[in-house]
Amino acid sequence: MTRASDTQGGPVTFSREGLPDWLEPVVRAAETVQPLQLSRFLPPENGSGRQSAVLILFGEGERGPELLLMERAGSLRSHAGQPSFPGGALDPEDGDPQGEGPLRAALREAEEETGLDPSGVQLFGVLPRLYIPVSGFVVTPVLGWWRKPSPVGVVDPNETARVFTVPVADLTDPANRATAVHPRGHSGPAFLVESALVWGFTAGVIDRLLHYAGWERPWDRGKQVPLDWHA
Repeated sequence: MTRASDTQGGPVTFSREGLPDWLEPVVRAAETVQPLQLSRFLPPENGSGRQSAVLILFGEGERGPELLLMERAGSLRSHAGQPSFPGGALDPEDGDPQGEGPLRAALREAEEETGLDPSGVQLFGVLPRLYIPVSGFVVTPVLGWWRKPSPVGVVDPNETARVFTVPVADLTDPANRATAVHPRGHSGPAFLVESALVWGFTAGVIDRLLHYAGWERPWDRGKQVPLDWHA
């Protein structure tokens, strides 16, 4: 399946052709995973929530497969200082939220936040829409292959503190895994990688992707990392 449409940074291409073999488990997971297998927080049935998208971008670095992440600026009102996938709310020009809108938004936001060249990204999958109750966002995770890598970095320091890649090998390393525990009592998976604590929505999606792609390694779920009240 291949289709293209215009976007500010070039055509939006959706294709599963020519992907590296190691991405096949991710493709299969995207085709079969059900919403409740990813999260217990699903979009409200009444249609409320702000439509948004994130780009889950797989590349290949010196240590093999890797993911692109960014750290949000500490001054932001929402999710300050938290590592995340590039992404944000859909704009009207992105188009239909039920169609290609999330694809356009994921690429547009990634370009605005990291300087990524969208023309080098091959989108190959979309995960079920999820919900972030604390912010009211309905999030469409869009999967991409960094077919032609481009330089990335902080575009606006008021929004982004840093941009970095994380080897999948580090994400699957049991030594880098833990359970993040919030003072309110809720907990979830976390990753201690690249001098960052990845937790919350981003860590939850990574955790489920590793699991359903068959990449997860046994890890100590009793190893806890406390979060502070500002988290």
